[in-house]
Amino acid sequence: MNRRAVARLRARGDRGSEAIQAAIVTPLLIGFLCTAIAAGRLVISDGKIDSAAEDAARAASIERSAGAAQAAADTAAAKSLNDQGIKCASEHVAVDVGGLNVPVGQVGYVHVTVRCTVNLSDLLLPGVPGSKTLTSSFTSSVDAYRSRQG
Repeated sequence: MNRRAVARLRARGDRGSEAIQAAIVTPLLIGFLCTAIAAGRLVISDGKIDSAAEDAARAASIERSAGAAQAAADTAAAKSLNDQGIKCASEHVAVDVGGLNVPVGQVGYVHVTVRCTVNLSDLLLPGVPGSKTLTSSFTSSVDAYRSRQG
Protein backbone atom coordinates (compact mmCIF):
# COMPACT_ATOMS: atom_id res chain seq x y z
CA MET A 1 0.00 0.00 0.00
CA ASN A 2 1.22 3.42 -0.79
CA ARG A 3 1.12 6.40 1.51
CA ARG A 4 -1.96 7.91 -0.10
CA ALA A 5 -4.02 4.81 0.45
CA VAL A 6 -2.97 4.64 4.09
CA ALA A 7 -3.87 8.33 4.59
CA ARG A 8 -7.31 7.74 3.03
CA LEU A 9 -7.98 4.79 5.32
CA ARG A 10 -7.03 6.85 8.37
CA ALA A 11 -9.21 9.74 7.24
CA ARG A 12 -12.17 7.40 6.83
CA GLY A 13 -11.63 6.06 10.37
CA ASP A 14 -11.74 9.59 11.81
CA ARG A 15 -14.88 10.55 9.94
CA GLY A 16 -17.51 11.94 12.32
CA SER A 17 -15.17 12.48 15.25
CA GLU A 18 -15.54 16.26 15.01
CA ALA A 19 -19.31 15.93 15.33
CA ILE A 20 -18.93 13.79 18.44
CA GLN A 21 -16.49 16.28 19.94
CA ALA A 22 -18.89 19.14 19.20
CA ALA A 23 -21.78 17.19 20.74
CA ILE A 24 -19.77 16.75 23.94
CA VAL A 25 -18.21 20.22 24.19
CA THR A 26 -21.17 22.40 23.11
CA PRO A 27 -23.43 21.64 26.12
CA LEU A 28 -20.48 22.24 28.45
CA LEU A 29 -19.78 25.62 26.86
CA ILE A 30 -23.47 26.59 27.00
CA GLY A 31 -23.62 25.57 30.67
CA PHE A 32 -20.53 27.63 31.44
CA LEU A 33 -21.99 30.64 29.62
CA CYS A 34 -25.30 30.32 31.52
CA THR A 35 -23.47 30.12 34.84
CA ALA A 36 -21.40 33.20 33.95
CA ILE A 37 -24.53 35.19 33.04
CA ALA A 38 -26.29 34.28 36.30
CA ALA A 39 -23.19 35.00 38.40
CA GLY A 40 -22.67 38.35 36.67
CA ARG A 41 -26.25 39.35 37.29
CA LEU A 42 -25.96 38.48 40.99
CA VAL A 43 -22.70 40.41 41.39
CA ILE A 44 -24.13 43.50 39.71
CA SER A 45 -27.33 43.27 41.76
CA ASP A 46 -25.33 42.86 44.97
CA GLY A 47 -23.41 46.06 44.27
CA LYS A 48 -26.62 47.95 43.60
CA ILE A 49 -28.17 46.65 46.82
CA ASP A 50 -25.04 47.84 48.68
CA SER A 51 -25.64 51.28 47.23
CA ALA A 52 -29.32 51.19 48.27
CA ALA A 53 -28.30 50.29 51.85
CA GLU A 54 -25.90 53.25 51.93
CA ASP A 55 -28.58 55.61 50.65
CA ALA A 56 -31.12 54.29 53.17
CA ALA A 57 -28.70 54.59 56.11
CA ARG A 58 -27.79 58.16 55.19
CA ALA A 59 -31.45 59.13 54.80
CA ALA A 60 -32.32 57.58 58.16
CA SER A 61 -29.38 59.21 59.96
CA ILE A 62 -30.52 62.75 59.15
CA GLU A 63 -34.00 62.27 60.59
CA ARG A 64 -34.91 63.32 64.13
CA SER A 65 -37.24 60.49 65.17
CA ALA A 66 -37.32 56.71 64.87
CA GLY A 67 -40.55 56.67 62.84
CA ALA A 68 -39.28 59.28 60.40
CA ALA A 69 -35.96 57.41 60.10
CA GLN A 70 -37.72 54.14 59.19
CA ALA A 71 -39.91 55.89 56.62
CA ALA A 72 -36.94 57.74 55.12
CA ALA A 73 -34.90 54.52 54.90
CA ASP A 74 -37.77 52.64 53.21
CA THR A 75 -38.27 55.45 50.69
CA ALA A 76 -34.55 55.89 49.97
CA ALA A 77 -33.95 52.16 49.48
CA ALA A 78 -36.95 51.76 47.17
CA LYS A 79 -35.96 54.82 45.13
CA SER A 80 -32.32 53.72 44.87
CA LEU A 81 -33.24 50.20 43.75
CA ASN A 82 -35.79 51.55 41.25
CA ASP A 83 -33.32 54.12 39.83
CA GLN A 84 -30.74 51.38 39.32
CA GLY A 85 -33.19 49.05 37.60
CA ILE A 86 -33.34 46.38 40.32
CA LYS A 87 -36.74 44.74 40.60
CA CYS A 88 -37.06 42.90 43.91
CA ALA A 89 -39.58 40.08 44.19
CA SER A 90 -39.64 40.97 47.89
CA GLU A 91 -37.88 43.78 49.69
CA HIS A 92 -37.32 44.43 53.39
CA VAL A 93 -35.54 47.35 55.05
CA ALA A 94 -34.60 46.94 58.73
CA VAL A 95 -33.43 50.04 60.59
CA ASP A 96 -31.70 50.13 63.98
CA VAL A 97 -32.29 53.70 65.18
CA GLY A 98 -30.55 53.35 68.55
CA GLY A 99 -28.20 56.18 67.57
CA LEU A 100 -31.07 58.64 67.53
CA ASN A 101 -31.61 58.05 71.26
CA VAL A 102 -28.14 59.11 72.44
CA PRO A 103 -27.89 62.54 74.11
CA VAL A 104 -26.97 65.57 72.04
CA GLY A 105 -23.19 65.96 72.01
CA GLN A 106 -22.56 62.25 71.58
CA VAL A 107 -22.18 60.52 68.25
CA GLY A 108 -24.81 57.91 67.49
CA TYR A 109 -25.12 55.45 64.62
CA VAL A 110 -28.01 54.26 62.49
CA HIS A 111 -27.64 50.77 61.03
CA VAL A 112 -29.72 49.74 58.00
CA THR A 113 -30.05 46.29 56.44
CA VAL A 114 -31.64 45.93 53.01
CA ARG A 115 -32.83 42.48 51.94
CA CYS A 116 -33.92 41.99 48.33
CA THR A 117 -34.99 38.81 46.57
CA VAL A 118 -33.74 39.00 42.99
CA ASN A 119 -35.74 37.05 40.42
CA LEU A 120 -33.58 34.86 38.13
CA SER A 121 -36.34 32.86 36.47
CA ASP A 122 -36.48 35.30 33.55
CA LEU A 123 -33.01 34.13 32.45
CA LEU A 124 -34.46 30.75 31.44
CA LEU A 125 -31.20 29.03 32.25
CA PRO A 126 -31.17 25.36 33.23
CA GLY A 127 -29.87 24.70 36.73
CA VAL A 128 -30.31 28.29 37.92
CA PRO A 129 -32.59 28.78 40.93
CA GLY A 130 -35.71 30.89 40.45
CA SER A 131 -34.57 33.59 42.87
CA LYS A 132 -31.77 34.57 45.22
CA THR A 133 -32.03 36.72 48.35
CA LEU A 134 -29.27 39.31 48.65
CA THR A 135 -28.59 41.24 51.85
CA SER A 136 -26.53 44.35 52.46
CA SER A 137 -25.96 46.46 55.57
CA PHE A 138 -24.57 49.92 56.12
CA THR A 139 -24.00 52.12 59.16
CA SER A 140 -24.18 55.91 59.08
CA SER A 141 -23.28 58.30 61.87
CA VAL A 142 -25.74 60.73 63.38
CA ASP A 143 -24.53 64.30 63.81
CA ALA A 144 -23.54 64.74 67.45
CA TYR A 145 -24.99 68.25 67.73
CA ARG A 146 -28.22 67.78 65.85
CA SER A 147 -31.38 67.90 67.93
CA ARG A 148 -33.29 64.65 68.35
CA GLN A 149 -36.76 63.68 69.36
CA GLY A 150 -35.64 60.29 70.65
